[in-house]
Amino acid sequence: MWEHERLVVRTGPRSGMTTMVALHSTEAGPAVGGCRMKAYERITDAVTDVLRLSKAMTLKCAAAGIPHGGAKSVIVVDRPLTPGLRRQVLLDHADLINEFGGAYRAGPDVGTGPDDMLVLSELTPYVHCLPEEHGGTGSSSGPTARGVLAALKAASRHVFGTDDLTGRKVVISGFGSVGELIARALRGAEVIVSDVDESRRTDEFGWVHPDQAYRVKADVLVPAAVGGVLSPQVVEQLDVRLVVGPANNQLTDDSVAGLLEARGIVWVPDHVASAGGVIYTLAREDDGADHETALRRVDGIGVMVGKLLRGRQREDSGMTANPGSMGA
Repeated sequence: MWEHERLVVRTGPRSGMTTMVALHSTEAGPAVGGCRMKAYERITDAVTDVLRLSKAMTLKCAAAGIPHGGAKSVIVVDRPLTPGLRRQVLLDHADLINEFGGAYRAGPDVGTGPDDMLVLSELTPYVHCLPEEHGGTGSSSGPTARGVLAALKAASRHVFGTDDLTGRKVVISGFGSVGELIARALRGAEVIVSDVDESRRTDEFGWVHPDQAYRVKADVLVPAAVGGVLSPQVVEQLDVRLVVGPANNQLTDDSVAGLLEARGIVWVPDHVASAGGVIYTLAREDDGADHETALRRVDGIGVMVGKLLRGRQREDSGMTANPGSMGA
């Protein structure tokens, strides 16, 4: 049984393509969440995705102390996207966003970016991350990567006794905009990357086929592509001590967290590690914070992860604590 406030699935009158919004919660404030544009085998797959992603956004905002609930939207790509068709379906999606009357505010996600948000803004004011030249904060990839790195350093101190990853082997599954920024920031580490897009392959880092990324013996795994990758079968094959990354909904279901813990693998939940983008964007666009102040808020993810892991450690030793949802 799903627990969302509202789900709307619509066929756009301009494009004839399916567009949807899942509103999980507005209890803490207007819901925020990205607009994902991608192909799905079935419409039901897209519905499942948007429902899970919207719930994760509620958790993300709660963990970050942001006074917003969670939502998500999906545009289902069912044919080649010409520039004209892309514009049409974005305008269709803007109409749907308006139906929520401000209860849902959109931003970029997989398959969309600031230029797409600019198209949405032609018909709806409920949109974040416009290009900087149009008064927005632009791409959230940088703050998202910064937040993951803050989480990674805090978790590394817990697992390895130091946040210095020099000489450690790190596998990054997903070499998109965020994954690449993380890879380039890990100076001194042995970084191996993977992506379904072979054109992203580079001699700067080691490379492994996506099918093998979760079988590499390493110190750290960084899931940075699509969600639903950590299944019981995959967890059984993992040979790492720490998993932390920006991919949303990394677990196939919540029970997998227990499997990670049983294997002694520390997992930082994605709704904690990936919160940098939304923290930065709302700090700038809602609170009027300057760039440096917003980045300091993003860096607070490291403090949050440290507290959660220490709480978990106290709980395991029999002391009273609030462990959050950390793994082992």
